Amino acid sequence: MAQGSGRPTKYCDEIQETADHYAQNFAEYGDPVPSVAGLADAIDVSRRTIYTWSEKHDQFLHTLERIENRQHKFLVSGGLTNEFNAGITKLMLHNHGYSDKMATDLTSNGQTVESMDWNVVRPDAPEV
Repeated sequence: MAQGSGRPTKYCDEIQETADHYAQNFAEYGDPVPSVAGLADAIDVSRRTIYTWSEKHDQFLHTLERIENRQHKFLVSGGLTNEFNAGITKLMLHNHGYSDKMATDLTSNGQTVESMDWNVVRPDAPEV
């Protein structure tokens, strides 16, 4: 093996098919929401490998984006219907750009008034 080269990639059509199957049928793998960790477990690789493959293989990137979009949708829906634990949902939605902040108003005649604001922070859109 030449110096600086790594192991041959495990990525192949069968891996892509398993990834697509996971994206569509994550519940069959025991997952309440699809996740990168669930995908990595389904195809028996590390999460780092998932991200590396998504940089090198457009079809795999598309599958990863489908998983992230489905996760986002399930978290919002499950959070709104109280199907999912609110604290865990809140933590997981942070990965989708949500944040919350607590503000205390000390100018209300000596009474403390708390409010919570939800802000969505959108990542920079790729240039077309």
